Amino acid sequence: MPLKIGRGDVGHIHEHAREAYPEECAGAMVGMNLDGMKIVVDVWRADNTHEEERGRRFLIEPLKIKEFEEKAAERDMEVLGFYHSHPDHPAEPSEYDREHAWPVYSYVIASVGEDGVTEMRSWVLKDDRSGYEEEQLVS
Repeated sequence: MPLKIGRGDVGHIHEHAREAYPEECAGAMVGMNLDGMKIVVDVWRADNTHEEERGRRFLIEPLKIKEFEEKAAERDMEVLGFYHSHPDHPAEPSEYDREHAWPVYSYVIASVGEDGVTEMRSWVLKDDRSGYEEEQLVS
């Protein structure tokens, strides 16, 4: 199922990735499923609370995710997935990402370096958790 994300929200993700560099940034994408497409209405930043290796790892506190879900539901939306950055690495999920992901959610990864974001791709974890399938990004 394609993920539609507008230029403004793409810009917000890029900005967050640049500001957090050389550490990973993270946040949620909220919106709705309509006509076989996930439509992002807004992106919400989260603090990367990983205790160590924030240049290679991110963690969004479970209570923050619950807060995002409740806030989205109040607006008749849902959390469609999460975004994070990969400083100086490709926009492909790592083994760590796979171990901490959930099926159904979209995972947008922005590859960021000193010169800014060079690539952004979206992934969905396979139901058997064996790996990911790339998801089409539509703007």
